Amino acid sequence: MSLEDSLISRGCWPLCGVDEAGRGPLAGPVVAAAVIMEPGHELRLLVRDSKQLSHSRRRDIFESIMSAPGVHVGYSLVDERCIDEINILQAALKAMREAVLCLDLKPLCAVVDGNIAPVLPCTCYTVVRGDEFEPSISAASIVAKVIRDTHMEQMDRLYPGYGFARHKGYPTRAHYEAIRRLGACPIHRRSFRGVSSIDKGKGR
Repeated sequence: MSLEDSLISRGCWPLCGVDEAGRGPLAGPVVAAAVIMEPGHELRLLVRDSKQLSHSRRRDIFESIMSAPGVHVGYSLVDERCIDEINILQAALKAMREAVLCLDLKPLCAVVDGNIAPVLPCTCYTVVRGDEFEPSISAASIVAKVIRDTHMEQMDRLYPGYGFARHKGYPTRAHYEAIRRLGACPIHRRSFRGVSSIDKGKGR
């Protein structure tokens, strides 16, 4: 039995799962999502850690999560400027808190991926590798990942040449080469070593 199933069986309901996407990239926002799924909802059997799903399967499940009755979703994007100001950990925690506060059904408790919890107006439990074991966290990981990927695909059209649609801002060889060639663009995280150490000051 997962932790969230155990909590629900003890009366901890509504319960949300919380996860984020985008701590590691050199560019773009960090995105967090919070998801509440009714006990026994069929989506609990479908969701998996977003990293274990193909692109098309992840998109399909995302659409189901966003449209299914009995599922409540909140999400938040914290941009690169805020990341540079307060650091990536604090930005991720900020995004998680905002995602929970965006839910239209207020949770009694939350299960959060990782070992550090944001400050929330409800009881909070952290679960290392929770996106693999807790259905609501898995659903949140899918929502956060798809929203962030879609955002970076839009940024690829706004800032061509960096390959954001392919690598989504993560530190690939092609991304490093693009920064060396073009300089950093406005959505790069200037506080990240991989940007600050090689940016030639050509940012647009």
